[in-house]
Amino acid sequence: MNIPEILSKIRDGQILSVFELKMFSKGLASGLVSDAQAGAFAMAVCVHGLSEEERVGLTLAMRDSGNVQKWDLPGPVLDKHSTGGIGDNVSLVLAPALAACGAYIPMISGRGLGHTGGTLDKLESIPGYRTLLPEGEFQKIVTDVGCAIVGAGKGIAPADKRLYAIRDITSTVESIDLITASILSKKLAAGLEGLILDVKVGNGALISQPDEAKRLARSLVNGANGAGCKTSARLTDMEQPLARAAGNSLEIYNAIEFLTGSKKDSRLREVTLSLGGELLYLGGLVKNCRDGEIKIELALSSGQAIERFAQMISALGGPEDLIEDCRKHLPEASYIFDLIAVESGYVSKIDVRAIGQAVIELGGGRKQQDDTLDLSVGLDQIIELGTAIQSGDILCRIHSKNEKSADSVSKNLLSAFTVSNSKPIVPPVLGELIN
Repeated sequence: MNIPEILSKIRDGQILSVFELKMFSKGLASGLVSDAQAGAFAMAVCVHGLSEEERVGLTLAMRDSGNVQKWDLPGPVLDKHSTGGIGDNVSLVLAPALAACGAYIPMISGRGLGHTGGTLDKLESIPGYRTLLPEGEFQKIVTDVGCAIVGAGKGIAPADKRLYAIRDITSTVESIDLITASILSKKLAAGLEGLILDVKVGNGALISQPDEAKRLARSLVNGANGAGCKTSARLTDMEQPLARAAGNSLEIYNAIEFLTGSKKDSRLREVTLSLGGELLYLGGLVKNCRDGEIKIELALSSGQAIERFAQMISALGGPEDLIEDCRKHLPEASYIFDLIAVESGYVSKIDVRAIGQAVIELGGGRKQQDDTLDLSVGLDQIIELGTAIQSGDILCRIHSKNEKSADSVSKNLLSAFTVSNSKPIVPPVLGELIN
C-alpha cells in the first residue's frame, strides 16, 4: 500500500477506488497510517469532497475494519444518532424509553467533537460507569436490560476511531462526507435493523445552513438504506440549546430530572417523542409514527424509562442509587456564578456556538486530543429564546472550578445573548422528516 500516492490523488481531487479506500482504512486501524497522514486525508476530503461512490466505499471500508455485530433477539435492534448540538442529551432519555417499548438499543456513541458535547463524556461523569466493554458483555447487557450506551471498542470500526479523533483537532469536523462515513460505519457495525438520525441545523450545529443540513440528512439516509438498514432523518433546530444545561454532569442531572418528571423541558420532550415514534415505526413495533410517540410518552410517564436507565447505569458499573441521590454521586463545580442580564426586553438571539465554546474554555471540552476533562463544569438554567426578561434576571448559571475561570467566559457569554425590544419568532424545534 502506497499511502503517499493515495494522499496525492485525494489532494488533487482524483477519484479513489474501493480498493484504495479499503487499504487506507486498514492503515488507519493498524497504525500504518500516521496521524499526519490521517490529518492530510481529512483536510483533502474537506476541501475537495467525495463522490457518492467514494462516500459509500469509505463508510463500508471503515465498518469492515473491525467486527460487525450479529443479534438474535425477540425484538428489533434499533438506534438513534445526533450530528451534535449544545444541550443535546436525547440519547440519555430516548434509549431507555425505547427499551421499555420492546426495542433493543446497542448504542455506540462518541465523545465531544468541535464545540459540541459527547454522550460518552457525559456518562463518564457517573462514577464507575464503563464506556468500553468486551463484546460478549456488551451483548449480554443489551439482551438483559434492552439498552447499553458505550463507546466503539477496539473491534468496532477502529479506522473511524482514529479518524474521528484526528478530525476534532484539525478543523475538519464539518465535512458532510466524513460525518456520513463516521456515523454510518459505527452504526452499521452494530448490526442495526433500524436507525433514526437527528440532524441539527442552526448556529449551534456543526452545519448551520438548512440546505447543507438537508444534504447531510439525505446522504446519511441514502447510505444507510443502501446498506440494508431502514433509516429516516429528522432535521431539528439548534438556534438555542436543546436542554437548559450544557456540560457533562449537568446534562446527566438534567436527563434524570426529565426522566423522573421533576422538570419539564418542552424542546427535549418534542425531539424525544418525534425520534422515538419514528424509530418504533421503522422497527415494526407500531403501525404509524403517532402510535410510536404515544408509546414513548407512556414509557416516560409510567416510570418504565427511568427504571431502564437505572438498570443500564448499574449494569455498566455506575451506582445503584444514582436516581435517588444524584447530588451525592455526580461531580459538582467548586464555584457557581449567575450571569445577569444588563438590559430588559426579549431574548431575540442566542449564539449557541459561543455557549459550546464557553464549556470548552471552562474545561468541559477538548482543545487537544488528549485533554483531561473537568466533568463538573458547564452551564445550566440557560434562558430560552423569546423569553421576556428584566435587567438583573439570570441568563444562565456558570459552574466553574474557580472565580477566575468563570470571569474568563462571562464577557463572551453575556454577548451570546441578544436582547431586543420586540419579541422574536422562535423557530420550531422539529423540522423536515427525510425518509
